[in-house]
Amino acid sequence: MSNPVFYFEIPVTDMERAIAFYEAVFGYVMSRQVVDGYRMAVFPRNDGAPGASGALACGDVYKPSRVGAIIYFDVPDIDAVLRRAEAHGAGLLYAKKDIGAAGYVAEIEDSEGNRIALSQSKD
Repeated sequence: MSNPVFYFEIPVTDMERAIAFYEAVFGYVMSRQVVDGYRMAVFPRNDGAPGASGALACGDVYKPSRVGAIIYFDVPDIDAVLRRAEAHGAGLLYAKKDIGAAGYVAEIEDSEGNRIALSQSKD
């Protein structure tokens, strides 16, 4: 069985600000697209690799929020990502926590007001 989540969209109100935030904090290069009239910035995707990818999405149906589903970003160094996030205006919502063999997690508020989470394995 494959992983059940394939794709996600993170709502944004200011696409340029959001792209600048995600590229600076995570080091991604995002590609801009328009899909069905909505502006998108697509995260990198490695077809055939485990996990999901998605996009930032801007339009009338996209409302940033700190409530609802939380998307976890797998990061190699959670402390470095937290430092970059805070340097780019992110609010710390849940400080880094050791969750045993599964590694570490933390939650931040992105440039648009969304709650997102970070996860780092211990291997």
